[in-house]
Amino acid sequence: YPHQLSGGQQQRVVLAQALLLGSRVVVADEPTTGQDGLTKRRVVGQLAALTARGIAVVLLSHDLDVVRALADEVVVMREGRVVESGPAERLWEAPRHPWTRELLASEGGPTSFDVGVTRSRRPVVRVRGLVARHRAGSRSGPVVLRVPALDLHAGECLAVVGRSGSGKTTLARCLAGLHRDHDGDVLLDDTGLPRSLRQRTRAQLASVQYVFQDAHAAFDEHRPVVRQVARTAVRLRGADAEAARREALSVLARLGLPEDLVRRRPGGLSGGELQRAALARALLARPRVLLCDEITSGLDTVTRRDILGTLTEVVAERGDLALVLITHDLATAALAHRVAVLDAGEVVEQGPARKVLDDPRHPFTRSLVGTAEPAANT
Repeated sequence: YPHQLSGGQQQRVVLAQALLLGSRVVVADEPTTGQDGLTKRRVVGQLAALTARGIAVVLLSHDLDVVRALADEVVVMREGRVVESGPAERLWEAPRHPWTRELLASEGGPTSFDVGVTRSRRPVVRVRGLVARHRAGSRSGPVVLRVPALDLHAGECLAVVGRSGSGKTTLARCLAGLHRDHDGDVLLDDTGLPRSLRQRTRAQLASVQYVFQDAHAAFDEHRPVVRQVARTAVRLRGADAEAARREALSVLARLGLPEDLVRRRPGGLSGGELQRAALARALLARPRVLLCDEITSGLDTVTRRDILGTLTEVVAERGDLALVLITHDLATAALAHRVAVLDAGEVVEQGPARKVLDDPRHPFTRSLVGTAEPAANT
């Protein structure tokens, strides 16, 4: 069923549906969002094969590596307007518009989370003997995740990487109390967290916050965004409504969302803008653990850099915060203190980010690192 597939697997199902129709034109809207390097390479190869057969592909993408691999012509848009267009090679080598130049210059991302951060030796969260399953009707289904031991430290960023469907989101949902069909223990400050968020106290709910990959689904479409963000401080911290509104506006502005924008309902914001609003909402809970599930996968390079920069600042300012970044982007993972690699529901490798990504030991990690760049344009 769809809910048993990861976001990346769902994306591939939709792509398969489009390819079955024998179309002359395929509009691919972020087809590699939420995909690991191995899968991204295959999707790029499939789209390249379509163009070789004479089928036109319109690629909408924030991933400049994928655009480089596929595009013959590039159209650059900003705020609903075409600001530059032309042959791909010319645009990469000699961009004319300031926004295009800024997009290309922002690919490097922010500085590492190591800068200005002091990590605690005492874990905020400890995972022991975690075995998770997907429920099939009234019965427990097959095991989808095994994590014998995993620690999250205050002041630390842990990146969780792996193929689409490897169990990354399931791990985060177990920590957040959103996936209760599991055995083992999740301890917050040495106190066991109930498996279901419905059984967690208000303080426990505030302590572990989740920023979802699908930001649209995380908001009520009928209420202004700023009210939904402020509500977190009222509900989980007991803040005064007016004080919560001011705090919400301040955090939203820090993430590049002005007041006139966040007074709109969710339908009036782009996916990237809603993703930033979802991050602001989680930060208003003042969590001990912040779980970010592919929150940069659908963003342009400038916004991605700004959000990761904000997260770096938050981790540095909040010495008691542990950050978990679930990502397919190895450049993002490289910014973290530590990396955990999942494959088929198993943690196959974990350790300092530079060591794991620069000198991987497990065959799967080596294959993942080896596909950081998509296939060349054919």
